Amino acid sequence: MLREEYPYLYETHMHTSESSACAHNTGKEMAQAAKDAGYTGIIITNHNWYGNHCIDPGLCWGEWVGQFARGYESAREWGGRIGLDVFFGYESCYNGTEFLVYGVDKHWLIAHPQIKDASIKEQRRMVREAGGMVIHAHPYREAGYIPKVRLFPEDVDGVEGINATHSSSKSTGHHNPEFDRMAVGYARENRLPITAGSDVHSVRLFGGGMAFKRKLCSVEDYCQAVLGGEDYLLTNGDQWFDKYGEVVE
Repeated sequence: MLREEYPYLYETHMHTSESSACAHNTGKEMAQAAKDAGYTGIIITNHNWYGNHCIDPGLCWGEWVGQFARGYESAREWGGRIGLDVFFGYESCYNGTEFLVYGVDKHWLIAHPQIKDASIKEQRRMVREAGGMVIHAHPYREAGYIPKVRLFPEDVDGVEGINATHSSSKSTGHHNPEFDRMAVGYARENRLPITAGSDVHSVRLFGGGMAFKRKLCSVEDYCQAVLGGEDYLLTNGDQWFDKYGEVVE
């Protein structure tokens, strides 16, 4: 019954093969899979310039960003046809430590080439000045590409406390629910908002994300909902949690 109060489900962490080297499906294919799975909307968060991308590094900045946005644009175009909202985001990388960036777009990136080599602190300042937010993605994940766990509570706006790749019964990679438990505890300790996403790289979706009582208008609306303390549910596709990470059903 509680789920009926939050009918609008959004995937906040999704990759496409046009931009992320580790992804297996195009933006169009991911959008269709999300629509079929009952999502209201998705946020495309491909790996950026220092992450696991598949874009020619020799391109000039504007051309590189244009290529980077192709997965999002493909998903958005198809989403518009099938009634799925598609928003832009990206996943930045600092030597294995990753952040989900929301609230800026392709045009902002092109106009701010300095973001490419911004420090973690500068990243947050620039994104916040643009009206966006920075979320620490899977902060406690252990993997070969992550040299060590590094935490930056002063330089993020929230924490991805529920990552379905860690805790969904459908996940076959990076599966360790303890990563999520530690992330939720870290967010609570630092009084940071908690978000949830699936971190999916193919049309084999996990069903994770965030559910709201209302339909979101834009990625900026999503940022305002999280930063403003709006009520929402978190899920890994198997369980539902309140916005503080407590199981609700």
